[in-house]
Amino acid sequence: MIYILKLIKESVLMALNALVINKLRTFLSLLGITIGIFAIISVFTAVDGLESNVKGSIQSLGSNVVYVQKWPWTFGPDYPWWKYWQRPLPGYKEMEQLRKRSTLAEEFAFVAGNGNQTIKHNSYSAEDCSITLASHTYSGIITFNISQGRYFTDIESESGYPVAILGSEVKNILFPNEIAEGKYIKVRGRKLRVIGVFAKEGESIIGESHDNTVLIPVNFARKIIDLSSDQMDPFIMVKAKEGISNKQLMEELRGNMRSIRRLRPIEDDDFALNETKLLSTQVNSMFDAISIGGWIIGGFSILVGGFGIANIMFVSVKERTGIIGIQKSLGAKNYFILLQFLTESVCLCLIGGILGILLVFFVTLAASAYGFDMPLTTANIILGLSVSAIIGIISGFVPAYTASRLDPVEAIRSNG
Repeated sequence: MIYILKLIKESVLMALNALVINKLRTFLSLLGITIGIFAIISVFTAVDGLESNVKGSIQSLGSNVVYVQKWPWTFGPDYPWWKYWQRPLPGYKEMEQLRKRSTLAEEFAFVAGNGNQTIKHNSYSAEDCSITLASHTYSGIITFNISQGRYFTDIESESGYPVAILGSEVKNILFPNEIAEGKYIKVRGRKLRVIGVFAKEGESIIGESHDNTVLIPVNFARKIIDLSSDQMDPFIMVKAKEGISNKQLMEELRGNMRSIRRLRPIEDDDFALNETKLLSTQVNSMFDAISIGGWIIGGFSILVGGFGIANIMFVSVKERTGIIGIQKSLGAKNYFILLQFLTESVCLCLIGGILGILLVFFVTLAASAYGFDMPLTTANIILGLSVSAIIGIISGFVPAYTASRLDPVEAIRSNG
């Protein structure tokens, strides 16, 4: 064991010495590997950051929540959009009927929304805002924090009081230098009193952030907005009880909805039951495809770099043919010569891999400065170094094997 370690140590020292002596050749050889590792790891790092953001946004929808909607979230190759187009929208009364019939649901909420709205306060206007209309039970299903004020009371929600909760961005536009709580805003010409402000959540890939939203009790909104409009996209959120799976809940909801809408056994469902698992499956498929693209892009660079390393190693063997002859004449075994050149190739590739990973690290720092979370994970660092080592072994094996099989007499003579 000690002999093997000494052998590896000598091989590494000789390899590093050869790399230092031939600086320009080493630098040119490193470029291909560096660029290849940078391409692969940067793609994977960006994908990890984006995937984390998207999955975090999906999880905010609730893993144990089922959405009763008009449209399904998944679209197959034979997507009959004309059938879905004719479906009725979920209604507030249907939510109440589902609540009375359900034994597996913990909570129900009716939600609708519309974007591109202008919210006003005196001379200030917040444009392109979203209005979310929700029943009082909305807070029991969706997780959020309120930085100022409070949530609706039961009386405010059920009686349809003209009150609202502002997103942080809306508040900053309408009330830049004052407390919003207790002040009034105008939505579609109607005056509402601000009772709270959502804590800042940041951007969400799937648009579920409350930052640019105004939340209004649905019973008040019904007085000023037509909830039966497709533009409002109303839906029912159903949260399962502890220990109840989404599959069990969906089976119960399907039966109750068909009964409420009086569908005959031969008729298809005229509603969709969606869950976050559907989105997660699609997201995983999408990021798998992106990862494959990253391998293809980086693979070509690494392939070119690998050929460059192999070429340089053949040149190195040629230059050191005489030294190889002398080493073998002094008793050096074939495996020592093989290990010597193979180690040089691996060291060269590992240095290139480390430089590529450092470049990715600087890119992640720049991305973080602009607000995009792109962490360089330990798994990606290990992947980059592993790929570098493997390329070093593959690229250096043939030149190293060629060197190990040289005849010592012929090698010394060729040097002369």
